[in-house]
Amino acid sequence: MPKTPIARGVALATLGATLAIPSMAQAAFIEDTKAGLELRNFYMNRDFRDNASTANSKAEEWAQGFILRVESGFTEGTVGFGVDALGLLGVKLDSGGGRANTGILPMGDSGEAPDDYSSLGLAAKFKVSETVLKVGTLQPKNMAISSSDSRLLPQTFQGAQIVSKEITGLTLDGGYLNRANHRNSSNNQGLGYGGKGAAFGEDAIDASDVDDFIFAGGSYKLTNDLTASYYYSNLEEVYKQHSTNLVHILPLGEGQSLKTDLRYARSSEDGSSNVDNKALGAMVTYSLSGHSFGLGYQKMSGDTGFAYVAEFTDPFLVNYVQINDFANANQKSWQARYDFNFAAVGIPGLTFMTRYITGDGHEDAAGRDLNQWERNTDIGYTFQEGALKNLNVKWRNATARSNYGTGTTAFTNADENRLIVSYTIPLM
Repeated sequence: MPKTPIARGVALATLGATLAIPSMAQAAFIEDTKAGLELRNFYMNRDFRDNASTANSKAEEWAQGFILRVESGFTEGTVGFGVDALGLLGVKLDSGGGRANTGILPMGDSGEAPDDYSSLGLAAKFKVSETVLKVGTLQPKNMAISSSDSRLLPQTFQGAQIVSKEITGLTLDGGYLNRANHRNSSNNQGLGYGGKGAAFGEDAIDASDVDDFIFAGGSYKLTNDLTASYYYSNLEEVYKQHSTNLVHILPLGEGQSLKTDLRYARSSEDGSSNVDNKALGAMVTYSLSGHSFGLGYQKMSGDTGFAYVAEFTDPFLVNYVQINDFANANQKSWQARYDFNFAAVGIPGLTFMTRYITGDGHEDAAGRDLNQWERNTDIGYTFQEGALKNLNVKWRNATARSNYGTGTTAFTNADENRLIVSYTIPLM
């Protein structure tokens, strides 16, 4: 297989780091190294049902992504050293004609997507006992901040993160971030504010002086069935946030369980902003022999919507779904969800999910009650054997409607389809 410039760059960078380590300490570094190349083909079509709120009637693009991940082992000694590398390349297959801006490809100044885009991320890592510090390119996934991987290429951040698992059942996590490379970008840029509340009059949030982001927290397994988590985070000059989470899984017999997921976050202003939000969420899921039935509730209160970092990060909300997050000021929303794993009937690899979310209680500047709903359906299949073994195919469909009206957001009335085909080639 021909090597892309990104692949060659990652390989050379990793090799250079290896050669810089004394040869006696290289054994674990090399033996524990893992590398894989994910080939991700992504087609997306978003049909805007309210043309007056967007310049185009639809956005439609098709692209091929290459995601090369290299994770070294650690050198021997009290302080182990390692290197992680992430090479990203996106290639346009179809776009243009006023159909750009799906989020899977960049959109240039001309309004057209470039033929390709790429980036290379490196992170040095250090390990002492069960504590690991990483500095460089990161993909944090926690209650405070979660990098998005819902398009062709994943979102990454620049900074430092430390994760410690010295005590059984306890995970401690902290970090500092100051730059972001978004899903459809090839360069790092300053952090932004991605929370809700900028669309409607008095609940618009002042985030004109966004600075660095810090977070600290962790999770503790109180019992085999109950896990508690807490995180503090601060987007400097914009907001401070305290987030808590309780997850309980109650076994009900063979093939049955009841999962309860409770979430609460308090966000307040920092600096000169006006952030003021309380977010309560609950999801209860009953599982039985491949079937899962879920009911969710989410409530926003305060002067503004939910606060979270940067464009396109994934907020920690039970009703954050394919298009919307139902997190506007004072909005209440309910979710009904059904999943089925066909392995229960002898078809391993085939999965199905459908859900419906409806929300109301948010008002515009004129005091008009705003409501919205969204319906999602996912069907996925991973080939289990033969020449296509481990090839994954997924179709994601969404329909969103609201009475928000024109001039607010292009996503309030939209039909959407995503088709993703992915295959990972293990290299080491």
